[in-house]
Amino acid sequence: MPLIIICGTPVSGKTSRAMELKKFFETEHKKAVVIVSEDEAIAKLGYEKNTAYLDSQKEKRIRGYLKSEVIKHIGKDNVVILDGSNYIKGYRYELYCASKASKSTQCTIYTIRNHQEAWEANLERTNRSMNTGEQVEAEVSYTQEVFDALTKLRFEEPNSNNRWDSPLFTVQPTDKLDLDAVYKVLFEKKPPPPNMSTQNPPLSSTNFLYELDKTTQAISQHILEAKKLGIDGEVKFPDYPDCILEAGFTQNVNPQNLLRLRRQFLTYAKMNHSNEAASTIVRYYIQYLNKSLVD
Repeated sequence: MPLIIICGTPVSGKTSRAMELKKFFETEHKKAVVIVSEDEAIAKLGYEKNTAYLDSQKEKRIRGYLKSEVIKHIGKDNVVILDGSNYIKGYRYELYCASKASKSTQCTIYTIRNHQEAWEANLERTNRSMNTGEQVEAEVSYTQEVFDALTKLRFEEPNSNNRWDSPLFTVQPTDKLDLDAVYKVLFEKKPPPPNMSTQNPPLSSTNFLYELDKTTQAISQHILEAKKLGIDGEVKFPDYPDCILEAGFTQNVNPQNLLRLRRQFLTYAKMNHSNEAASTIVRYYIQYLNKSLVD
């Protein structure tokens, strides 16, 4: 029933920690353990690891597959370990909502490693396969482009102040993971109660969805235009004078990121605010963007 999300940069020891946790729960506490592996998902979907990370559509399918596997197992009396990079905070939030809806406890294991050490270990994988003539799928080495992207450019570091990343255990390869503490937060604490955002969605009218889609799209376009003009201070919206996008948003704003956030919000709004006017819900959207883009 509990969910452990392993999150980390390439070659930082994610799979080793997953296996360590599996052995601990099975031998010390006689728990059934299910590992949902990102590497195995990539292979099962017929992708090659490096090309998959360079194709946003493939990555989206991989994340969808992993999430469905987690949801499939999380309701049972076992420990589910998601072994993967899980570098997008919005994705970790989705998993948090899924576990919360299942009344399950959750924690995050964040594996970190010195960049140069990790790169050298990555190169050893290539050398090992060249010398032996064999290559294990789970040990396919990363190209420089993918390694740098997942380490420096895309990775959204977990933060213990975020409820979806907490409790957070941060470990380096040489650290000893406090397994007993992990057990306690998963089995000796109550799960967070489900709230409106994790309940079954009510029905929505076609007009509501149309108006909400149109207005949120207009807000997103206004923000993109502000960025093009070089504005990094507060952004005001003429149709909603009491709503302001706070300063410091530009580093997180691009068309793809805004589209992803807008889709997430539309899903939330359909579930929770279908009985309210779309113009009112737009205010919630701006609040959501402040939290997602500025925090």
